[in-house]
Amino acid sequence: MANNQDKAPIGAAGEHLVLSRFMSQGFLSALAPRGTLKADVLVNFLDGGQSFLVQVKATVNRAKHGWPLQQKHELERDGDLFFCFVTFSPEHTDVYVLPTAVVADHCSRSQGHWMDTPGRNGQRHNDSNMRRIGNSDWGRGRQAGWLDEYLEDWQSFAR
Repeated sequence: MANNQDKAPIGAAGEHLVLSRFMSQGFLSALAPRGTLKADVLVNFLDGGQSFLVQVKATVNRAKHGWPLQQKHELERDGDLFFCFVTFSPEHTDVYVLPTAVVADHCSRSQGHWMDTPGRNGQRHNDSNMRRIGNSDWGRGRQAGWLDEYLEDWQSFAR
């Protein structure tokens, strides 16, 4: 498995996996040019429907800890932006497909819950730019497994 020095190939692998999944579902898709803000994959419908952007977050064997995000993700609610959260493990690879509004809502709610919950010895938590999304409840107002409804939900783009 990858160590901390090998994160770039994991991200690229996640982007290529998501790209292949879109193509296998009949979507016209391409990797965004490196350095493109907000998007890793560009997707169009073959029948001329509205195009959309996809941001990919990938991790190896750590889905129980979730994927790191930032404070800026609380504000991204564009209707044409989606997130694909990829977890690679020896057994299988999963992709969770979420609209950006769901991600923003989760970041906002979970951070609020974190700030309202006393830390060790009752002290207040310090705010930071770090956010996290995962499939466990993490004590942040979500039921464990809440992401399962978004697992491999490629047809959410057609709705």
